[in-house]
Amino acid sequence: MKLRTRRKLTNGVALFLSMAAMAFGLFWLAWILFTVLSQGLGGISINTFTQLTPPPGEMNGGLRNALAGSALLVVISTLIGTPIGILVGIYLAEYGRNSWMANLTRYVNDLLLSAPSIVIGLFVWIALIYTHVAGYSGWAGIIALSLIMIPVVVRTTENMLMLVPGSLREAAYALGASRRVVIMQVLLRAAKSGVVTGILLAIARIAGETAPLLFTALSNQFWNSDLTKPIANLPVTINNFAMSPFVEWQKIAWAGVLIMTVSVLVLNIVARIFFKQEKIG
Repeated sequence: MKLRTRRKLTNGVALFLSMAAMAFGLFWLAWILFTVLSQGLGGISINTFTQLTPPPGEMNGGLRNALAGSALLVVISTLIGTPIGILVGIYLAEYGRNSWMANLTRYVNDLLLSAPSIVIGLFVWIALIYTHVAGYSGWAGIIALSLIMIPVVVRTTENMLMLVPGSLREAAYALGASRRVVIMQVLLRAAKSGVVTGILLAIARIAGETAPLLFTALSNQFWNSDLTKPIANLPVTINNFAMSPFVEWQKIAWAGVLIMTVSVLVLNIVARIFFKQEKIG
């Protein structure tokens, strides 16, 4: 009886501590979201989407070039990082498995996955800009964002393919399908929702990265789509405007924070929907 009472007491304490930790986290999350909404809605207007970022001394302006620049960087980084990540994930799950090359690749991928984004930005800066291989440019920013995105896609793709039952592979091989056909037509189709979820989560991660772009793409007060030059982007613009002494610039920064928060939230919701649709086996 005493043991049963002790177990109930232990369970009650553990449950209380878990609920308290959850409430603590939700409190700060709700506070952050409330602050972003209250401050960001005041800066949202038609000018936010139609005017360029204002130069020093100019109060009126928007985020059109920053929004377009961020979209361009994220889209091209996704086009580069997604196929590389998927191919590496396929190799780890279907070809390498437990080989020394696969184990080394997993180790390096885990290092990149856990590396702070500022370290990756500094690496690209040293490799390209410091050595004068290239200057501050959109392409340097794309390389940095791609290096952040690839490990996420690799890990997700490998995990989703490993979840596909072996009986599905054996059935496809028994019908005379080649390994390429089995991977492309059977395995990737079975794991497509999970793979897409990983891609969306990777996009959500790189969309708000500031540190790598500070070292690589910098920013630009003008409309520029030339990726060989510094290009405007939302994270760096928010960073610069939030630290400015001008109230109007701070309002623009809060508007950018709200736009970025909503975009990342939408991507995460879509990723959750795709993940729930994943049915393997």
